[in-house]
Amino acid sequence: MADQEDEELKMALRMSMQKESPEPKRSKPGEEEVSGGGGGEEGESPEVKNRRRQRELMAAAAEKRMLALPKNVVLEKSGGSGNREVECKGKSVNLVKGEERNVNLVKGAEKNVNLVKGKEKNVNLMEELPLAEANELFSMIFGCEVTKDILGQWTNQGIRFSPDPDTSMGLVQHEGGPCGVLAAIQAFVLKHLLFFSDDLNMVSPSLSGNVDSRRLANKDSAGADIFSSLSEEKKSRALVRGMCEILFMCGSNRRVVIASLRTVEAILVGPQGCSGDEVISKALEGLSIESGANLQKALIINTYTSSEDALQRLEALLPVFRSRMGAMLFLISALLSHGMESVQADRDDPSQPLVTAPFGHASQEIVNLLLSGEAVANVFDGRMDLGGGMFVKGISTTVEVGFITLLESLNFCKVGLHLKCPAWPIWVVGSESHYTVLFALDTKVQEENELEGKETKIRRAFDAQDQSGGGGFISVEGFHQVLRDTNVNLPADKLQNLCSSGYIVWSEFWQVLLDLDNSLGGLKDPSGLMGKKVFDLYHFNGIAKSVMSGNQVSSGNDIPVQRPRLTKLRVSVPPRWTPEEFMSSGPSTSDPAGKDSVTEVSKPEPSQHAPLVDCIRTRWARATCTWEGDPPSIV
Repeated sequence: MADQEDEELKMALRMSMQKESPEPKRSKPGEEEVSGGGGGEEGESPEVKNRRRQRELMAAAAEKRMLALPKNVVLEKSGGSGNREVECKGKSVNLVKGEERNVNLVKGAEKNVNLVKGKEKNVNLMEELPLAEANELFSMIFGCEVTKDILGQWTNQGIRFSPDPDTSMGLVQHEGGPCGVLAAIQAFVLKHLLFFSDDLNMVSPSLSGNVDSRRLANKDSAGADIFSSLSEEKKSRALVRGMCEILFMCGSNRRVVIASLRTVEAILVGPQGCSGDEVISKALEGLSIESGANLQKALIINTYTSSEDALQRLEALLPVFRSRMGAMLFLISALLSHGMESVQADRDDPSQPLVTAPFGHASQEIVNLLLSGEAVANVFDGRMDLGGGMFVKGISTTVEVGFITLLESLNFCKVGLHLKCPAWPIWVVGSESHYTVLFALDTKVQEENELEGKETKIRRAFDAQDQSGGGGFISVEGFHQVLRDTNVNLPADKLQNLCSSGYIVWSEFWQVLLDLDNSLGGLKDPSGLMGKKVFDLYHFNGIAKSVMSGNQVSSGNDIPVQRPRLTKLRVSVPPRWTPEEFMSSGPSTSDPAGKDSVTEVSKPEPSQHAPLVDCIRTRWARATCTWEGDPPSIV
């Protein structure tokens, strides 16, 4: 019986796709008997009536099956013949290739199947978010007591490129708050613009094969004229690919969930395929998101397991992401791609909202989710054991683009090597109240010479034993493990001296390493140079800022010009300190016991200074920076 129903459904679908005109009327089963036995047109032969009745019965059975179809759809796949196949609890329905049509399966109040003409033969499962999940999502993002100002910041920020030719590669921020989302997207956009620009010339590139290794870049250095030669089409493709990469990373490379708005969906699937920004903006007039109920009424979500399908959907939704709801929709997409339960499981304190009060900034958990695929609150590597079965989570794996922060230079946190040394030379830069982006055009800025590589290995092993959250000290037992892991052979007197206090401080261990011969695993360099570096970095701040220099004075009613800023910095990293230069022993004024402590001797001052330089020094110690014009701003 089940096989017969399948055949009936297939035949009904074939009939629905035929180009011939439908019959003017279709009787319901049993209508002939009720009407007195005539039932058909005058002069119809019994054979014709039987064929018509058979079609009616098959169509009725097909309608019954199709009404129940959205509840059972579990997978979409494409057969080799070009037909689309939808699996429903072990059974399959082949959508026969005929006219170019889309099948939009909408879960929600209207559970039906609409055959809509379109350009592609896709099966898009569009769902409403259940009210309970919408309330949970809204509470997770904003908490229970969110102000209208914060909601206004997050519902009035689109994902748009700067119209200024000097910063045309950058996303513009008009509202405070969503900068963490925009900066993360910006970092991935730069990755594709700078290091995979040739891929952007393809109409339908695939994401596979370019996310794990810098060896796949066709060049180590991007041209300096990359910004002036960018077309709108190329920037849009970089944006779509960057967004798709982030969402797949949030979904553990298994799926993405893309959020859109019900009010614009009819515009997007219309005959034109998409609409202009003005039409989308007009469609959003009066839309307000102030509760989970508002969110539930406004959202439509699609789930994809294919990167090609997800790229096509994101490209179609670009006008929506450029609208005032863009940043909010992308954050929701990332959270749903990761899964709300997984997001809460990643966090140290899931009771707090992801958007922080009172200013509505994106939390570190949001930034970490978009950079690493995990909504953890900390930036160190791995996790920290607090004892008693308690621990806090950091970054568990290497990342494509990284993160540095001013807070590390102020000793408020310690950024681990996963974020500090990403696959590509691009970093989101955090300050107390804003996120910006730092990047290089050349991957060689992260390459290490032999001594630097050895230092990185030793430091990584040391940090693995550091349970202080980046405090820079470990136990004696952990220290012996570090020596075994790094093949460092310390003389007995130096080993005893380091272990005498019961714990080992990194700065003291570092001093010993600099004076230890290379054959013993140390870093002693007879030349004293140890690899000086000079390279260029670029800093982009997407928020509108005044371009007036400090010497200019605004006159009367003049309004300063506002635009994003791109600053080029010349960075010089001097040779590493020799033991005599790096450290000097003497009594510490802050140590009441009068113990010898290690302090840095005076260092040459940089030629120019700004808070960004302090951030850069957390990645390249003792770096000096110069630039032209006003200092780069990270606020």
